[in-house]
Amino acid sequence: MKTFSEATAIGKATTAEALDIFDSLEPVAVSDMIGSWRGSSFPTDHPLDGALEAYHWHGKRFETTEHVHPLVFKTADGDTASVNPTWMLPLVGWIDRLPIPKSEAVGNIFQASLFLFSTNQSCARLRPVTYRGKETATMIYDSLPINDIFRKVDDRTVLGLMDLKGMECPFFFVLQRD
Repeated sequence: MKTFSEATAIGKATTAEALDIFDSLEPVAVSDMIGSWRGSSFPTDHPLDGALEAYHWHGKRFETTEHVHPLVFKTADGDTASVNPTWMLPLVGWIDRLPIPKSEAVGNIFQASLFLFSTNQSCARLRPVTYRGKETATMIYDSLPINDIFRKVDDRTVLGLMDLKGMECPFFFVLQRD
């Protein structure tokens, strides 16, 4: 079985390997998620691999257990903006079935359009949820059938698994504390 370190050194894992790695990690306390986190994909050949980075994803921000910003992107001026994930609702059922443009040009257009999708409102919350046999911190989207479940890699790093209702395979990502 690959470890998290081995998979990141190689640059990818299969979904089965990623699930084994995820299952081997310790749970995360909800309180340990509070703060700002920088995100990146954990490649498993999922259609979302690299997509968030192409759109200048910064990560996630957990202000409190009730006030969570699940999609934080870098702005052109170097700041960050929280995006309301409700804009993704028409795509949710197709997210793993349609090709996602990942070009620099499309990412720059999205970045220039961030003001259209930005919000100061919380769009998710944190709860302890039992998933794959362990109770761990889970981010629950307010308006989408998505849960992001977290497991501890170390004191500054968590492995996340996006569980979208109806999606064939989970999407994996890494968060590192800002």
